[in-house]
Amino acid sequence: MSASDDVLATAERWMEEGRSGALATVVETWGSAPRPAGSHLIVDGQGHFEGSVSGGCVEGAVIAEAAQVIETGEPRMLEFGVADETAWQVGLSCGGRIKVYLERLEP
Repeated sequence: MSASDDVLATAERWMEEGRSGALATVVETWGSAPRPAGSHLIVDGQGHFEGSVSGGCVEGAVIAEAAQVIETGEPRMLEFGVADETAWQVGLSCGGRIKVYLERLEP
């Protein structure tokens, strides 16, 4: 079982337990991206999470956006890259770029 399968199994279990959540999926990568397309991060309504979309570079921003997606139900497409002024803020210091699709999961 891959790490991605583990995250999806966790998402399924959380939904069976009646927990609301959001699933983040890496849908595209360019350059030196830390995680491949298809990587997942699941976040529940209390901010608990499992998985990774970037190895830690942008997880905080994705988790914050997930709270909005859980609340509104509207999916979002997020893009993260690196710019000189933001390299050590929210971005990928490795120089790559990723696109992450974030969608609400309902029990």
